Amino acid sequence: MEWESLLSLKRFGDNNKRLRVEQDDLRLGFEVDYDRIVFSNAFRSLQDKTQVIPFSKTDFVHTRLTHSLEVSVVGRSLGRIAGKAILEKYPHLQATLGYQPNDFGAIVAAAALAHDIGNPPFGHSGEKAIGHFFTSGSGKAFKDSLTPIEYQDLCDFEGNANGLKILTESQVGTPGGLRLSYATLGAFIKYPKGSLPKKPSNHVADKKYGFFQAQAPFFEDLIQELALPVEQGPIRHPLTYLVEAADDICYTIIDFEDGINLGWISEDFALEYLINLVRDKIDTKKYAQLVYKPQRLSYLRALAINSLIQDAIHIFIENEASILKGTFEVSLLDKSKYKAQIEDIINLSIKNIYQSREVVQKEVVGHRAISTLLEHYTNAAVRMFKGIPNSHDKLILSLVDEGTSIQGNTLYETLLNATCYVASLSDGKALRMAQDIGG
Repeated sequence: MEWESLLSLKRFGDNNKRLRVEQDDLRLGFEVDYDRIVFSNAFRSLQDKTQVIPFSKTDFVHTRLTHSLEVSVVGRSLGRIAGKAILEKYPHLQATLGYQPNDFGAIVAAAALAHDIGNPPFGHSGEKAIGHFFTSGSGKAFKDSLTPIEYQDLCDFEGNANGLKILTESQVGTPGGLRLSYATLGAFIKYPKGSLPKKPSNHVADKKYGFFQAQAPFFEDLIQELALPVEQGPIRHPLTYLVEAADDICYTIIDFEDGINLGWISEDFALEYLINLVRDKIDTKKYAQLVYKPQRLSYLRALAINSLIQDAIHIFIENEASILKGTFEVSLLDKSKYKAQIEDIINLSIKNIYQSREVVQKEVVGHRAISTLLEHYTNAAVRMFKGIPNSHDKLILSLVDEGTSIQGNTLYETLLNATCYVASLSDGKALRMAQDIGG
């Protein structure tokens, strides 16, 4: 891989090459990507989507929206610092082509902002509910009418793949979706592969899949433009590692902080864990003057995030050559010198937050809501596709937002569109609709 191709400013439908030296620095193309994501309906819906605690009534608990904003801020810092080092290593990128450190920051920030845009209601339990509907629920009836890979897209429904669909899918009047730059889209795709074939490996890019078969033609165009090699399996855009690191940093520290604020993790116990992470950075005199819990948490959070940013950058730069070759097989934080402290924090979060009774009970409710909606919307969409809708089908399909396509050109596209519609709903709307439709 070469940075000249990886930093492509191309957008869907472009006939002429966009050159960095011709860009308006006051309205840089990569920064336009960020703006388009912020103003999209899909991004706004994240304000009522679960980060960790579904249906939380506490105003200091993070949603997908606040989480995504924070990840983008961390991602911008990671990108800018890494960009400065890359331009020093490859000076022609700046001297001849015009790239600046802030370009890297803008790409990573935009991709990080969108990293959860395809997640269904109720967090990862929502993905599991969709998969269960098609593998063990009534959605299994569609198996024989689909190709193996089409069926697998639904059985292993993936928020990352749905995110690419949201960002790139053409609608009437809006070809190419949000028409983001190919560099930003490349950085967005954590798992550059389809749902099949499944060839388990130790490479982090092989953990899940990143595009539905409906988006396969665009994906092929994207990797060709970015010159991502395909011979050796799924190869990530290098800046994806920074997007992933920003996400890892935020959920490690911020989810932990939510647990403290909710009282699910004792303050003294939690502060000890954070202090272990930043012990060599603490100004003990300043820390001793902090009287209130929010002050102490804020101080330790800032130190922890900064320490992990600097560590992630060091790992990225040190391994840049192998990342460009596609042979760097783990996330950046897997190589972190703070790995033991990170694992301690995550294990405590799993026990006290993710597996807490309150979270599990609300996930059960979410699972039922999604199953109910899929039962009604997939069957209504399929009957509409076959030209045999009943009056109930027409009624519930009339509730779909204007401009949202449900009926596709094939049965697969129709099922995928109906599923992605359910995935697009906020937690609250999904619950209300399930109660209204399913009783």
